[in-house]
Amino acid sequence: MQDVLIPFVLAGLVFYALDPLVDRLQRFRVPRALGAALAIALAVGATAGVVYPLTDDALEVVSELPAAAQKLRARLIAARAAGRSAEPTAIEKVQEAAREIEATAAVATASTTAPKPQGVERVQIEEPVFRASDYVWWSSLGAVALAGQALLVLFLAYFLLVYDDLFKRKLVENVGSRLSSKKITVQILNDIASQIERFLMVQILTSVVVGVATGLTLWAVGLRHPWVWGVAAGVFNVVPYFGPLIVAACLGVVGYLQFETIGGGLGVAGLAMLITTIEGYWLTPTLMRRVAQMNSIAIFVGILFWSWLWGVPGMLLAIPMMVVAKVVCDRIEELQPIGNMLGE
Repeated sequence: MQDVLIPFVLAGLVFYALDPLVDRLQRFRVPRALGAALAIALAVGATAGVVYPLTDDALEVVSELPAAAQKLRARLIAARAAGRSAEPTAIEKVQEAAREIEATAAVATASTTAPKPQGVERVQIEEPVFRASDYVWWSSLGAVALAGQALLVLFLAYFLLVYDDLFKRKLVENVGSRLSSKKITVQILNDIASQIERFLMVQILTSVVVGVATGLTLWAVGLRHPWVWGVAAGVFNVVPYFGPLIVAACLGVVGYLQFETIGGGLGVAGLAMLITTIEGYWLTPTLMRRVAQMNSIAIFVGILFWSWLWGVPGMLLAIPMMVVAKVVCDRIEELQPIGNMLGE
């Protein structure tokens, strides 16, 4: 159900990110419908202001990927040929043994195979030839579908912002007849709002710091398209452990191809990892003190589970969903052991 659930989760995050601004506008007697529209327009404008100037550089990076892959493959083949000795390595011996076993099995199978029945023709299935027009067509459909999903998320976020009080009131009315159940529901909603809003503020701030620091560092060392990689570092910074490793690995390959030395590639990757390490050990813990704390094992397992379930969107949304789950478990007595397992 990822096609249904992911837009709701994204809309919820947009709602919690913009709800404080809409509430503040409402205190200045701006109608909530107008305030929600202004907040969403401001968010879309800010995102477009960051992404649009980098569109040409990002397209250039994408266009360079096939040539970079061919260049890297050629270098790997040349390095393997130059380093190959007269004496086969252990891996080559294992590969040779596997080939001999396969050849022996093929001979044995051919000798015992039943003869082909008379009147039966062998059929060979050929894969269709790759056509660039088909790739462009499916890519265009993917872009249209992505734009439609983004528009759906914005509409959902807008309605959540406009009907915030109505939704909470309906939820409290239907949760149960006991006053204690209604009280716990209100507490859970308030805790979720405060925790997610603080989490998003911290995450946005740290991602901006990582993105700007990475972009400036890569620009200083002379890497091409530094701000594209800075934005990528800021986006993937929301994924603990895996995000910085992915960016560092990509930058290592890019640095190796541009500077044509292993040291250059490792240096670029090391600089990216140094920035995220400083942020992860100093800035984030300082800012996360008032946000629901979870232990590293729970975060790691949660990222693995949601990335397996939803892919890249699940990897990016795992932490906020786990924050919500921990808040709910901490407030409901029957689920408190689970909350305790998730906490530090």
